[in-house]
Amino acid sequence: MALTRIDRRQFLVTTSALAGVSCVGFGRTDSLALVSDPEDDVAAAAASRWALGELHEALVERGVTVRLHERIEQVASEERCILVAGASSPRAREVLDNGRAAALSTAESVALVAGTAMGRDVVLASAHDARGQVYALLELADRVRHAPDLTTALSLPQPVIERPANRIRSVARLFVSDVEDKPWFRDREMWPAYLTMLAGERFNRFNLSFGIGYDFLRNVTDAYFLFVYPFLVSVPGYDVRATNLSDQERDENLGLLKFISDEAALRGIHFQLGIWTHGYEWSESPDANHIIEGLTADNHASYCRDALTRILEACPAVRGVTFRIHGESGVPEASYAFWKTVFDGVVRSGRKVEIDMHAKGMDQSMIDVALGTGMPVKISPKYWAEHLGMPYHQAAIRELEMPRETDDEFFALSSGSRRFLRYGYGDLLREDRRHGVIHRIWPGTQRLLLWGDPTFAAAYSRAFSFCGSDGVEIHEPLSFKGRRGSGIAASAPVGSRGDPTNQSWLAARLRAAAASRCAYADTSLSPRWDWEKYRSSYRVWGRHLYNPDVDPEVCRRALRHRFGGGAAAVESALASASRILPIITTAHGPSAANNTYWPEVYYNQPIVDAERDRTYGDTPEPKVFGNVSPFDPQLFSRIDDFAAELVSGERSGKYSPLEVARWLDELSEAATKSLAEADAQAQDTKSPEYRRMAIDVAIQAGLGRFFARKFRSAALYAIHERTKDRAALERALQAYRDARAAWAELAERAKGVYVTDITIGERPSLRGHWLDRLPAMDGDIADMAKKLEGLGAGGAPPEALRRVLDEVSRGPQRPSFSCSHTPPERLHRGQPLEITLSLPPEAEGTPSSVLLHYRHVHQAERYITAEMAGKDQRYRAVVPGRYTDSPYPIQYYFELKQGPEQATLHPGLAPSLTNQPYFVVRSRAQETST
Repeated sequence: MALTRIDRRQFLVTTSALAGVSCVGFGRTDSLALVSDPEDDVAAAAASRWALGELHEALVERGVTVRLHERIEQVASEERCILVAGASSPRAREVLDNGRAAALSTAESVALVAGTAMGRDVVLASAHDARGQVYALLELADRVRHAPDLTTALSLPQPVIERPANRIRSVARLFVSDVEDKPWFRDREMWPAYLTMLAGERFNRFNLSFGIGYDFLRNVTDAYFLFVYPFLVSVPGYDVRATNLSDQERDENLGLLKFISDEAALRGIHFQLGIWTHGYEWSESPDANHIIEGLTADNHASYCRDALTRILEACPAVRGVTFRIHGESGVPEASYAFWKTVFDGVVRSGRKVEIDMHAKGMDQSMIDVALGTGMPVKISPKYWAEHLGMPYHQAAIRELEMPRETDDEFFALSSGSRRFLRYGYGDLLREDRRHGVIHRIWPGTQRLLLWGDPTFAAAYSRAFSFCGSDGVEIHEPLSFKGRRGSGIAASAPVGSRGDPTNQSWLAARLRAAAASRCAYADTSLSPRWDWEKYRSSYRVWGRHLYNPDVDPEVCRRALRHRFGGGAAAVESALASASRILPIITTAHGPSAANNTYWPEVYYNQPIVDAERDRTYGDTPEPKVFGNVSPFDPQLFSRIDDFAAELVSGERSGKYSPLEVARWLDELSEAATKSLAEADAQAQDTKSPEYRRMAIDVAIQAGLGRFFARKFRSAALYAIHERTKDRAALERALQAYRDARAAWAELAERAKGVYVTDITIGERPSLRGHWLDRLPAMDGDIADMAKKLEGLGAGGAPPEALRRVLDEVSRGPQRPSFSCSHTPPERLHRGQPLEITLSLPPEAEGTPSSVLLHYRHVHQAERYITAEMAGKDQRYRAVVPGRYTDSPYPIQYYFELKQGPEQATLHPGLAPSLTNQPYFVVRSRAQETST
């Protein structure tokens, strides 16, 4: 029940009417008082009143008799009571002691405390502001829905005091497909449920993005919302329209945008409108379903300005606009005058509206144009290119992303001097910046399979405040489904007419649309709405982005509710499986582009012959598996480089493909074991939710086994290439066949569950099924077998090579040193920075050398390496003052060597793989703009 839709008197009447409603839940004897003072600015805010309605509804659903009061004095002394009050109110201060009140001094902070007010026992739901109050009330509603009884739901043996770790916690939903996205966009029942879920999981921002379906405006087929303005508004003074679009549909689209943004605001969610394309001419596109008419170069900028103003005036709940500025927007880079005109459309709206600029191709002149509006400005770089890597910011970007000369005038910045901002934070993290930074998780690594690991999620949460960053925006699961005209329309329901007033037909149609989007061949697995499959993902992400140290019970209560005694095993299985793809992405990046590389349904790259397939255009030559760069080439070794180290006997401290293979095997084994336990313990293994989880865990475990074996095969093949040893090639071939077997097994598991053509785009690497990928593997295996057939019989490998081959089989072992290092508290600009590393006097192992690797927090720069001077187990190096005289923080790590064949890193990666593997020292803990 949304309290904002009825006045307080109506709410009292409705409360009385509903008080006797009975449903499966607590006992009929349960009763409760809800106290909310209408004079309390926080508790009486519209969003707080809405959330109070959600709590009331949850209580009534469980059979609780609810009485609403405005004052605590109206509550009977023996009655259970929930007191809703802002942290600064007298009643809240009575319950909160001074220490707890101080903890509620920041935006969105929350308190749930059992205490006493006016002589009555109460559960206080309090917050610093209305958004925090929403979180407090929705947390209580969540407890009520999942608890066995009211006493358990309201049990608070310890106060719950929380405040956000990240100022911005955003989810982006992308409209890219006429046929697959219109159903959810137009579903007025879906939006309230979806936005309520986001608010409950403490996402405070929602970005609805249009015009992101194409990177380049050629070969366009599905142009719906591509140049968004004429699909939403008619602008007086311009005869601009999209062909094949009626005025009625255009006006309905604007009405829907207003409805969605209003519903977000009702829940305290910041609504961001994403406008990714400003080009309006599709080249080489004879089959486009919509063409833009009435625009010319002369009126282009002014039309965009006036159309944007019109949208913002019609939708007052829109709080910000996200713009793609670089050449993929359809506008040449460095078009500062054009963007100044467009941004004026924000200014003319007459209210504060955030300008968020996608970072690729960004330069200071463009930043200054945005700052000149006087509006809040954010810049949003990609996190781990267009993928999801491990939970830290990559220590370096690939060499392919370093600045270079270019003659491409359209992409003059992003292909040239600003190339380093294509796939990372680049040079945006200056300490003196006047803009905020939001890291955006692009949907390249995992789009389809269920994700949910609390440990990794907590580590990601800590990473998103890196060097004062504002937080993160996640492209939600299924992003880009049906992109570039690859969408497949849902089949019409059988046995009823296509009448939109027929509610049963409409429900069946929406379920078919959800099945189509989730790509289920087995439609019994389909949820009503596509996002419902990912409830666990949203909860794990949202709660940990808000508080990385959140009580594990928050996630577990929902799992117990759904899976009973198998909840712990489900959590463990899903956690282990969820780490697999991010690790693969970190160590192996054949393409930074999500529209090429999709490790979830991996398109095989050859180990042997680069000419067999050249899908991965941004792999260095030769374009073979072993030559692929990691996405963090500073800390991870490419396969061919590691093989060269093995053969030469000169090792670096980088993480090797063999270590990665071991991690993947361990995670796959753990996921498989936990899934077997869940099968034995879960209360209903035949439910759609359980089956969805189980198949996705099994597929991810299979992906881990496949890549572990292929990494070993490629390493052995690279050793063979350097030594011509037959044994190395024999082992490489066997490992590849084992990898193929692992893939075939997971593909068979997916057969009949997922459709035979899962479409993320039009390219072969972006559509199909796991079974489709086997022929390419077979061809590469045949090439390797043919090479083996051409070799002579061969003898036993030399002793040194035999040791190398044995190491590949058992996995490398790192030396262990008990290191101690405390980072300097502060960087003093222009002054030398002394860095020391100590080993305890009783340490058994002593490194033969210690290296310091350091650089500014600036991804276009390369690391400087200095050998540290050692004395009495203490090693020292100094970063000179001329280097610290910079607006950037400094990041660094240590490499410790023990002879030529052993090396390790400090701090390196902990066994959990969740820590930041380097140190950062800043000049000050400066807050960015909010």
